[in-house]
Formats: sequence, structure tokens, C-alpha cells
Amino acid sequence: MTDVLRRGRASLAFGFFAQGAAFALLVTRIPAIQDRYGVSDALLPLFLAAVPVLAGIGSVTTEQVVKRIRPSRVLRWSQPAVLLALLGVGAGGDLAVLAVTLAAFGLAVGALDASMNMLGVSLQRAYGRSIMLSFHAVFSLGGIVGASLAWAGAHWKLALWVSYLPVVAVLLPAVLVASRWYVDGRPAPAADGTGGDDGADGGGVVFRALLPLCLVMAFAYIGDSTVSNWSAKYLKDVLGSSEQLATVPYNVYMVTTLVGRAVGDFGVRRFGAVAVVRLGSLTAAAGFAVVAAAPGAWAGMLGFTLLGLGLCVLVPQTFAAAGRLFPGSSDAAIARLNVFNYVGFLVGSPLVGLLGDAWGYRWAMLVPMALVLVTLVYARSFEARPDRYGGEHERSRTADVGRGSNGL
Repeated sequence: MTDVLRRGRASLAFGFFAQGAAFALLVTRIPAIQDRYGVSDALLPLFLAAVPVLAGIGSVTTEQVVKRIRPSRVLRWSQPAVLLALLGVGAGGDLAVLAVTLAAFGLAVGALDASMNMLGVSLQRAYGRSIMLSFHAVFSLGGIVGASLAWAGAHWKLALWVSYLPVVAVLLPAVLVASRWYVDGRPAPAADGTGGDDGADGGGVVFRALLPLCLVMAFAYIGDSTVSNWSAKYLKDVLGSSEQLATVPYNVYMVTTLVGRAVGDFGVRRFGAVAVVRLGSLTAAAGFAVVAAAPGAWAGMLGFTLLGLGLCVLVPQTFAAAGRLFPGSSDAAIARLNVFNYVGFLVGSPLVGLLGDAWGYRWAMLVPMALVLVTLVYARSFEARPDRYGGEHERSRTADVGRGSNGL
């Protein structure tokens, strides 16, 4: 069974890597996509907003699908759909094709993100210790690789389909092979044997109990989207950097995100999830404060470094906390929680843009700072309880592991 868990963990980690690379290849080439299809500046926000909206629909739909089909099967087929949709975005020739391929990408991403984190939480339950941050660390690594490939494509002025085709040709068969070793976990029984707890009734998900984690998820992604959408503009227009230097903060942010997630599981095991979440929130808030007050570009770079180290722990730990809060209904809880990933992503960029135009971008940076600090109010929601996995002891590794995804 230990070998099954190890193969399941490695194959799922590769799935996270592939998704990070695919997502980065899409979002970092938006200007090239706009040029290829002749999308106007007025129309572009509608196309971009449709992706997270449809991803939310895909995540909610997955909650119902996994009642009949195991999450590993959803992940096995949604990941190739994402890769093929990415290739379709690069190879299409008119707005109708772009609309269809972006819609397919959004729906498939919602199903993929939900099922991928369902498997991650169930594997963490089987291991009996924190491993979720390591999966998201590999996602960050995939994002760095994808962004680097996108830079190479832009540098050499390659057509989009030429940039995307080799990546899809490598990743598509690789994820299909790796999916043979996905491991589905069984829902954990609660202390009373019903699968519920003070946040669930008879194994169901009570949204009121899940709401604090939903808010944390949304606030974390508002912070993340602020960095991804506004860091370059902020450094250039507010802090007076060169255009070349303005491209650096996001790369710094991604690298520090990777570093923070790579070591974060050790912090959770040593100090507990509550302490790690609190430290992450305070570090992220300090990062926004430094960015807002920075006298120059290099001080701003320090702020974005702190942001990467702080924000990186919030999302993985929020998924893990949902699994603990609803041990008998973790798949449903994660699917619903995942929607707020897209809510934060959808709200963050226009919120900072509107506030920046109205107040100035220095003041606008204080809004995501305040939202991240609100996470401290909900830190107790991340507490591990002794009657659940992840408490002061480890559960049996064989108790909660289902058959591998190829067991049907």
C-alpha cells in the first residue's frame, strides 16, 4: 500500500505540474492571443472574464459528477481537455473558434482544479501528515516553466500554435500515462460515525461553516491576481523602473511562491496549520505595505518577494482545512470552495484597477492588504482536531485509501 501511495503522490504531482505549465502558457501570451484574433481592448475583458466564470461552473458541476464517477476519472479526462483547448486557442483563426476554445478551457480547468485538489486532500488524509503544499509547489514550478517557454516563444516570434504544439505533444501522453496511478481516497468518518461534524449534517456540506474558508480563498486570489496583473505596471508607472525591470517582480513572486510551498509542509507539521496561515497572512500584508510605501523599484521588489512567501501557503491550506472540516464530504466541500478561487481571480484585477484610477495605485495596494489581514480572523478554521487526520497522531495509511484509478 505504501508503494501505491507513493505512485499516487508522484502521478498527482505531475498533474499539478502540467496544469501550472498549461495555465502559464495561456495567461502569459494574452497579448499574442489578442493580436492573432484581432480582439479589441473593449472586448478582451469579456473573453478573459468568461474563463473564470466557466471554470466556476465546471467546479460546481464536478461536485455532482464525483457522486457517480471517481475524482481520478474526472482528472484523467479533464486534463487532456485543458491541453487540447490550449492548443485550439493557439491554432484557431477567428473569434468564434477563440470563444469555443476558451469556453472549453474554462470548463475543463474548473473540473481539473476541483478533482486535482480532491485527490490531494484524500492523499494527505491517507498519509496522515501535511503534503498539500508540496503539490502546489509543483504547480508553481510548472508555472515557472510555462512562463519561460512563453517568453521563448515571444522572443523568437513563434506562432502560438508552434509554441503550444510541442508542449501539448509532450504533456498529453505523459498525463494519460501518469493517470494510471492516481489514488482515490474514501471519505473519512467523523467522530460520531455519520461523516458529519459541527459543520456538516449527516455528511453534507453546510455553507455557513464553509464560508470562512471561502472568504480566505477569495482574498488570497485577490492578492495573487493583484500581483499577476498589476506588478509590472506598478513598478514601471509608479516606481519609475525600466520596462525590462518591470517584468521581474512576477518572476520573483513565482520563485518565492515555489520556495515557500516547498518548505511549507514542514512548517505545518512542526507548528501546525493555524500558525503557518497566520504567519503567511502577516507576511503577505507586510508585502503589500512595503509595495505601497516603496520609494523605488528595488524596495518594491522586496515587497513582491514578501508577497510570494506569504500568499503561497493560504490556498493549499484552505483546501486541506475544508477536508478536515467535512471529512465525510470533502469532495463536495472542495468543489464549492474551489469556486472562490475564480471569484477572487475575477474580482481582484478590476478592483485594484478601479481603485488605482480613483485613488492612486499606492492606496489601491492597501485594499488587498486589508483583505489578507482578515484571514487572521478566520485562522481558527484551519485548526487540526485530534479526532481527525492531521491531529496529534497519524491515521493508518491503509484506512482511507481506495483503489487506484485503474482498478475499475
